[in-house]
Amino acid sequence: MSEKNAQTFTPSASLPPPSHHIGVLGWVRKNLFSSPINSLMTLLLLYGLYLVIPSLYQWFFSEAMFAVPDDYQVGRLGVGAACRDADGACWLMLTENWRFMLFGSYPPSERWRSALASILLLLTVAFSCHPSVWKKWLIFVWIFISYVFFKLLGGGSVFGLDVGLTEIPTSKWGGLPITLMLGVYSLLFSVPLGIVLALGRRSEMKFVKLLSVGYIELIRGVPLITILFMASNMLPLFFPEGEKMANVYRAMIGMILFSAAYIAEIVRGGLQSLSKGQYEAADALGLSYYQKMRLIILPQALTVVIPPMANTVIGFFKDTSLVLIISVYDLMNTTKTAVTRDPVWASYYKEAYIFVGGLFFMMTFAISKYSQWLEFKLQQSKKH
Repeated sequence: MSEKNAQTFTPSASLPPPSHHIGVLGWVRKNLFSSPINSLMTLLLLYGLYLVIPSLYQWFFSEAMFAVPDDYQVGRLGVGAACRDADGACWLMLTENWRFMLFGSYPPSERWRSALASILLLLTVAFSCHPSVWKKWLIFVWIFISYVFFKLLGGGSVFGLDVGLTEIPTSKWGGLPITLMLGVYSLLFSVPLGIVLALGRRSEMKFVKLLSVGYIELIRGVPLITILFMASNMLPLFFPEGEKMANVYRAMIGMILFSAAYIAEIVRGGLQSLSKGQYEAADALGLSYYQKMRLIILPQALTVVIPPMANTVIGFFKDTSLVLIISVYDLMNTTKTAVTRDPVWASYYKEAYIFVGGLFFMMTFAISKYSQWLEFKLQQSKKH
């Protein structure tokens, strides 16, 4: 090989070294001080952190009160008065009120049932997240867990047998179980309904298409509060005289009907993103409409819409706090009640909302990370 040709295969000296050879200082220089503007923004951010972090640390930890002092005498004002001497946060707010914040006015002696029901529902959701368990028998698991969930909360006999569960009216339900129930079951029922509406909107049957379009546009044209208010006041009109439906179930139905309209538009976008060749290939195979949608079209469309679907789910999960309008107390509303019911704790609302905000963040962050993992998992499965 000539010297000229040999030079052709010589790596260029101008190419940057691999990222794993850069080191910490190289990474900092590349990502934080790569230009004068980036350097200025980095310095301003570091200065802001220098001003904020010490104050936050003092408020959260060094000057906060975590327990009642040994020499404090609990008087008429109770434990909350001990926080008057604290310059930072009063975490006694949580130690004294976390049970009410999580379970509302559920009877204290029966709160283990509310906690157990919440744990079972969360475990079932976690179990159902992996694609390997998406089998036909999964629906029977959900039916069984749902029966146990509502039986634990409501009490009464089990298949006609008295098991010692005291009946608790739905007006006493509140806190975390309500938030989980509204978020999980609204999603569980609204996704299939949204898919049906999306397919109906693209249907060639004019009546089905008109009905689907009318429903979607009507629901999307009004706020959730309006839907909840109508569900609370109009649903009883469809039941026989004397029959009543608890407010918590009315709220759940209202949220299902509302979220289904938004999910339908997301799914419709996924259906439209597929090329015409996918539909033609399915028709060429002689598949029926049901087989074509179940085996070819919907799996691809639903994979495409995972990011916007996750964003919508997170939004609806946080919107469960709006159910207060029909006297349903979810986690946010029981926290607000815990702050306002006793004047001693009124000054320490920040601690309560930090706690409940942390719970909401953990749940919504888990949804976000799961959607990213699921999208990656489904894309990898298509390659193989």
